[in-house]
Amino acid sequence: MPLISIKDVDLVNKCVFIRCDFNVPQDEFGNISDDRRIKSAIPTIKYCLDNDARVILASHLGRPKEISDKHSLKPVAKRLSKLLGTEVIMANDIIGEDAQNKAKNLKKGEILLLENLRFIKGETKNDEDLAKSLASMCDVYCNDAFGVCHRAHSSVEAITRFAKEICAGFLLQKEFNFAQDLLKSPARPFVAVVGGSKVSGKLQALHNLLPKVDKIIIGGGMAFTFLKANGLNIGNSIVEEELIEDAKQIMQTAKELGVKLYLPVDVLAAQSFSNDSVVKKVSVQEIPNGWMGLDIGPASSILFKEILSDAQTIWWNGPMGVFEFDKFSKGSFKMSHYISDSYATSVAGGGDTADVINRAGDADDFSFISTGGGASLELIEGKELPAIKPLILKEEY
Repeated sequence: MPLISIKDVDLVNKCVFIRCDFNVPQDEFGNISDDRRIKSAIPTIKYCLDNDARVILASHLGRPKEISDKHSLKPVAKRLSKLLGTEVIMANDIIGEDAQNKAKNLKKGEILLLENLRFIKGETKNDEDLAKSLASMCDVYCNDAFGVCHRAHSSVEAITRFAKEICAGFLLQKEFNFAQDLLKSPARPFVAVVGGSKVSGKLQALHNLLPKVDKIIIGGGMAFTFLKANGLNIGNSIVEEELIEDAKQIMQTAKELGVKLYLPVDVLAAQSFSNDSVVKKVSVQEIPNGWMGLDIGPASSILFKEILSDAQTIWWNGPMGVFEFDKFSKGSFKMSHYISDSYATSVAGGGDTADVINRAGDADDFSFISTGGGASLELIEGKELPAIKPLILKEEY
């Protein structure tokens, strides 16, 4: 299912509206701490400039409840200007007088960045009036914001109904194609590594992956629901009681399909969710009452390394523990090292997984790191993403 590519559209002397994903992390002083998403948008932006187009960029940042400097895209404009080596004009609003005037006066090769789309409440409600206003500013709409493609928002879904021409940018095409190819024809053995705090967020992905993979490693907080389903006492560890039967079903289906499913054999346990708490290394059979597992233990790390040793394709989504605390980050960092050191095609979901990989210093050694955690997961689940559906190239007969 190919997408309508930006290369399929004539951009010469046209105004191109590129929906980007500049939802980047910032430190306490408002400085951008990871500009990977900004850099990912550059190939599409440069292609438009090379084709004598005028460029309008739009994105969201965070989840603002009101207009604030904290959520302004001004730092993004500054960083993007530096990366491109050319000025990025910043609008003070989205569809207001300032943005409209600056858009009308754009010259060939110039770039305008609108303010945070979520400063307008209609954005997340897929408001058609907002979509019409955004579409009226351009000749061509280009979606290059994979990270929000699982959301039906005005700037990614409704706008496709009003824009004169629509297409997908290079990043979106790359993300979409990687997910499609991963499930269609992976080199084997194919190992899925699934972590994170809750089973509920990954349940459909697990069901969809089972017939396609050779091995599944389950770590992170979600592992405790499976461990409890096996009759183990997990102390105060996180658990989704209502999904214990689902966990049993997943383990049974894996057995029937001949898929090897692995759970942690030991954990780092503590009495409180804190970096200052006393830590114990215990087997999963010996988690004390009142204690909770917050990371996989050293024996689990060795086991998982051995499981990954013959993998030819690895898909990883979700950390192995509470990696935000140094005490409980070793399991996730070791997993990152093992996967990056392997000779397998290594594909990682975005969000926390990408954060772990960057902190571990392994980003350059992964085959592909998605820019969108939720969107990546939903593609793996086999879902149809609302913002991608309009961009699928219809076959002609």
